[in-house]
Amino acid sequence: MTSLAETDTASGDRREAANRHALGLALAVLGAIAFSGKAIIIKLAYRHGVDPVTLIMLRMLFALPIFAVMAWWASRGRAALSWRDWRGVLWLGFTGYYLSSFLDFVGLQFISASLERLILYLNPTVVLLLGLLIYKRKVTRRQVLGMAVSYAGVVLVFGHEVTVQGHHAAFGALLVFASAVMYALYLLYSGELVKRLGSMRLVGLASSVACLCCITQFLVLRPLGSFEVAPPVIWLSVLNATLCTAAPVLMVMMAIERVGAGAAAQAGMVGPLSTILLGVLLLGEPFTAWVAAGTVLVIAGIYVFTRSKPA
Repeated sequence: MTSLAETDTASGDRREAANRHALGLALAVLGAIAFSGKAIIIKLAYRHGVDPVTLIMLRMLFALPIFAVMAWWASRGRAALSWRDWRGVLWLGFTGYYLSSFLDFVGLQFISASLERLILYLNPTVVLLLGLLIYKRKVTRRQVLGMAVSYAGVVLVFGHEVTVQGHHAAFGALLVFASAVMYALYLLYSGELVKRLGSMRLVGLASSVACLCCITQFLVLRPLGSFEVAPPVIWLSVLNATLCTAAPVLMVMMAIERVGAGAAAQAGMVGPLSTILLGVLLLGEPFTAWVAAGTVLVIAGIYVFTRSKPA
């Protein structure tokens, strides 16, 4: 017969597990919303006449101390990196964070925040396609179905935006998709380094490399006078560096620890919806039937894609 004490203990363990799961889901949702706000902030900053090189430099300048502390914290008591590890960190920092971010910043000059978020939300499918091309990994029929539905949604929104904004939208969408490809390559090649260094240490180091790349790019391409920007650009960049860059990374990592990567990814589906809502409220972007239909298709396709079992 189970004692009263054992029953209370089991009940307490279940409550603790339920609270841990609820907190994990909340962190995943908040992280997705915070990260999706990046495009909104960038579009607001562009209204003050700042260029992409200066804007991304400001974002990374304010984010650098946060990522440096993250790398230091995760490196405490651990072995120093080998030259092989440093090469991997430098390469991933350059491609996965610097180049991906810069292409995204430039692309946002030409397309809406809603379309940008929908394109970036295709990232899991890009990872799968690159794995198919590079490693000859198999793809299931359900994954193909999910990809077809989600890409149809993006094409729907893209086609409508091209009719409104012209060929500039095609160039911007291409740049943002290239950004998604660069980040997918980072995810594809980071697996071995994550195992050796840990996710927080790798993110901190690679992001610090990207910050230094963006600052160096500004010093090479722009005169120092370009640093004099409108005060709102400074505050928007601080907000971008903290709330929309560093904070989401930490929240999603904490969410994965509590509920796993799959549940965290499912909760992240709120990201495109929050971007569209913020775009309508803060940027005055139109919410049309085309955007609504495309968003539904993208989210449904990614849901089917992520729920399918690997081949």
